[in-house]
Amino acid sequence: MKKTLKVIFLLSFSLFSAQNYRFVYEYKMKPDVAKKDSIITDYMNLDSDGRKSYFYNSVKYERDSAYNVDKNFPALLTSKRYDRNLNYILEKDHSGKTMNLYDKFKGINLVIADQEMPMWKVQKEFMKIDGMNCQRAITDYKGRKWEAWFSKDYPISDGPYKFSGLPGLVVKINDTENNHAFHLIQVKKMKSIFALLPKNNKKTSNADYKKFLSGYTFTPDDIESINMDSKAGTMGIQLKDGYITQLDLNDLKKSGKGNTDAEMARRLMKTNNPIEIN
Repeated sequence: MKKTLKVIFLLSFSLFSAQNYRFVYEYKMKPDVAKKDSIITDYMNLDSDGRKSYFYNSVKYERDSAYNVDKNFPALLTSKRYDRNLNYILEKDHSGKTMNLYDKFKGINLVIADQEMPMWKVQKEFMKIDGMNCQRAITDYKGRKWEAWFSKDYPISDGPYKFSGLPGLVVKINDTENNHAFHLIQVKKMKSIFALLPKNNKKTSNADYKKFLSGYTFTPDDIESINMDSKAGTMGIQLKDGYITQLDLNDLKKSGKGNTDAEMARRLMKTNNPIEIN
């Protein structure tokens, strides 16, 4: 009986891997440890063909894809926004059990290899989430305790961020302090999956990458260019890490109580409550 079930699962996985899927996750994070009531909500895509997967911000991908077609920079300033902390792309190779995180720091494209997978403890607890039969699992990973609910409805061992290795797809996961939480909200069949990896990357260790981020303080030197529109009362900013946004000048002055530079730095800060803390 076990042999039959194994054959059925392998056949299902083979059929699944011949197709391309996009799993869309709602991501809620608390970016500032001093303001735990401040929550950012963003949306992340997990593209998979069953062999490789790519996890990335959905709005950034839409913006980058559109810009690659028409090179319309002004349109980037007025398009949808995403949080600056979500510039990264995570690539997983399921056959080799390797992960590569791509990020840009002060104009340098970095790639950080990671082979530390979560060590799961599957629990005998079950729950139906959004019509999917799910089972609970827990892990201590990268300095946080996590609770996950996974489903075998999709025969793929994957999930948001680096959370793979369970016998199914992660539907919902959060750390025990609810600083970071992912929830699967949509599944799409795709003709093709993500294909916008950065080029000319510099390899660096995970330890050095964390040092870069933990020691980071926003300065005017991080700005690549500024586009002022006094008539509209807006300021378009492009940073050296590739992040682009548009800020309302009146709102900056009001929120910063006259200190526009300090308020701009606050809005463009990197999180001091990262998903990995060890």
